[in-house]
This record gives sequence, C-alpha cells and structure tokens, in this order.
Amino acid sequence: MSVIIGGTIAIDNVKTPTAEAKNLLGGSASYASLAATYYTEQVHLVGIVGHDYPKEHLDMLESHGVDLAGVERSESESFTWTGEYMENMNDRETHEVALNVLEGWEVKVPPSISAADIVVLANMSPENQLQLLSQCEAENRYVIADTMDLWITIANEQLNEVLTKIDMLVLNESEAREFARTSNLILAGEKLLEKGPRHVIIKLGEFGAVLFGPEGRIFRLHAWPLREVADPTGAGDSFLGGMAGYLDSLDTDKFTFENISQAMARGSVAASFTCEAFSTLKLQEINKDDLSNRLAALKEMGQW
Repeated sequence: MSVIIGGTIAIDNVKTPTAEAKNLLGGSASYASLAATYYTEQVHLVGIVGHDYPKEHLDMLESHGVDLAGVERSESESFTWTGEYMENMNDRETHEVALNVLEGWEVKVPPSISAADIVVLANMSPENQLQLLSQCEAENRYVIADTMDLWITIANEQLNEVLTKIDMLVLNESEAREFARTSNLILAGEKLLEKGPRHVIIKLGEFGAVLFGPEGRIFRLHAWPLREVADPTGAGDSFLGGMAGYLDSLDTDKFTFENISQAMARGSVAASFTCEAFSTLKLQEINKDDLSNRLAALKEMGQW
C-alpha cells in the first residue's frame, strides 16, 4: 500500500522562552510525511518549494524513505513562517508569514503516485486540497483531511465541500468549536460528522484527542506526559502522519473504529517526540524501538 501526503513545505523560524532557531524544516506535509515513514514504506510527498529551500531538509526526508517526485521546485522563494511561543507553550504569536511559492500554486500529482491507497490532505487551502484529491484515483482510497481556523473563516464554503469527499477530518479543539458553532466539544464532533466524514478526530494538545464515529461511538486517548516541551510546532501534523502511516500498514482498506483508535495512539507517540526538540530534529533521530517502547508505556498508563 502507499500514502500521498499533500500540504505545505516550509522554512520555519521559531523562538521559544528559552531558545531560538532559524531555517528549520517546517510545513504540515513535511512533518506528516516523516512521521508516516515509521509505520509504512511508501510515502509520497506533494508540495512546492522555492529556489532557496535548504537541500539538507529534503535530503533528510529522502533518507527516511519519503518519495519527493511530487515536490515541485519553483524559481520563487519558499513559504516561510516566523513565530514565537510564550511561557505557556499553548500560546503562540505569528510574526511573519511569507506565502511566496504558495501564491497561485496549483497542485500537481504525478500519475505514477496517483493510485495511493491513503490520501492525506494536510493543512493547506481547501482549494489546494480539492485539486490534489481530483488527481487521485477514487477506487478504494481512504482520505484524511486536516484544516485550520484561517480556512474555516475565509474559505468556509470550499472547506465544507472538502468534507463531503473525505473519510476522516482532523482538527484541533478551538477549530472544532468554531467550525461546528458550538462550545460543547461532544456536540461539535457530532455536528462535524453530519458534514460528511465517517470519522472526526478533535485534537486536545497535551490532553490527547477524541475520536467520533458512526452510531455515536466515542474514544478518548490521553497524550504522552511530556515534562518539557522544546517546540510544539508540527506536533499535530506528526500525529496526522503517524496515523496515516499506521493505517496504511494494515492489511485492509476498510478501517474500523478500532483501527482508527489504534492509529491515534501511534500518531500521538510520534507527536510526542516532535515536541522534544526544534522542528523534526528529535523525530528524525528516533527508531521504531523508541516508538514501540513509548507506545507500550502509553497503553499501560491508560489501563484501569
């Protein structure tokens, strides 16, 4: 089986209360594709970079098995995000966003990878998500989409169209409340299911995530208890990619509620490593044993 992950590939400049780093690997699809490689072998990245994009970032992804055939190179400058985290790492301020290559970008999926079994629409505009999806073969594919508050506000109609074409929606707590127009997260999950996806996952950051499914089923997963967070950038994207990679590793294309709850645990573990260093610096250094050991400990914590 194989996974297509489409979304942003960025240069990040990040400041925290204790440190600062520049020219980091960033972007939703970058984190997601790296996390997916720990669970499955065929991961195809779709995105666009500029002439100034650091070669070492692409080399690192490729060394982990990420196929870069779907990464478009442009003569423009790369998408860049500059931001700062406050003492409470849940609070973040964006200082600068330079869209650059993303302005007017039209997604192009190479025909050689268009038949992937799982399609991940990582965080990018709903227009780009629809473009990617239209170029992927429809038979038996499973589609997972992420989004953010910006698209809920400025591209709501297109985002609702995306929801009619996907199997799973993943978004964070504040986005779920805004999109569903309710402060109650349980009602939010149920309302989002009504928009089309079979499953909805609401991310709760350090408190885990909640899965909503058919017939009123709900599963709550706790997060790995980190004693120190170095940089939470990309944690949600790593969660997304870890889930997709695990689902792709299963010998089925009809994913059950139980399959998805197990995928959430794998994604959560991947996300926890992401938070332990700037960018992907920790995630790219771990091995499958590290993931397995933390997964076992996470499972033991939740037993009662």
